[in-house]
Amino acid sequence: MLDLYTAGTNNGQRATITLEECGLPYTLHKVDLAKGGAKTEQFKKLNPNARIPVLVDSEGPGGKPVTVTQSWAICLYAAEKSGKLLPRDPARRIEALSWLFHVATDLAPMRSPNNLAEAIGAKDKVLAFYDKSFREALETIDRRLGEADYLAGEISVADLALYPMVKRRAALAEAAPALANVLRWLKALDARPGCQRGLAA
Repeated sequence: MLDLYTAGTNNGQRATITLEECGLPYTLHKVDLAKGGAKTEQFKKLNPNARIPVLVDSEGPGGKPVTVTQSWAICLYAAEKSGKLLPRDPARRIEALSWLFHVATDLAPMRSPNNLAEAIGAKDKVLAFYDKSFREALETIDRRLGEADYLAGEISVADLALYPMVKRRAALAEAAPALANVLRWLKALDARPGCQRGLAA
């Protein structure tokens, strides 16, 4: 039995999309971040860092309960548990993991300051700077997607981890003629029922 505690942020959607694409049934528990839902003592028992998402698997490794925090770790856990979204070929698997952590360490930080700047009404110059940085990072992704349909050659957790970030900033990608491959990739993921269910969750 899987229980996912999450909200409709990029991190939260990364978890729901991956669970849906892995075909793992789960119970969704929506956390109201605006009302401090992640700061309650009850939630902190799940994750002392008071961050969503949190996945609780009552039948974890060895049949024992396990709690997984951090969306990137949840993506990997779901892929391992389901046997999906991580290539079986060892070289392809390393490629998928390399792209996954490129998204985690190089692209995701480009979005966080921009999201904050938008939320607090920062000046246009700040927004423009981070939009430019994110767009430039996407150009690397676009070059890769010019070589293959997906980041690791076949669909993997790397694509699903990146998807909600690009989806949220689709207008930025559409305005950049150098990102045609990213837009093709985005359209392909938009059409996947698991991605659709994950976003809707």
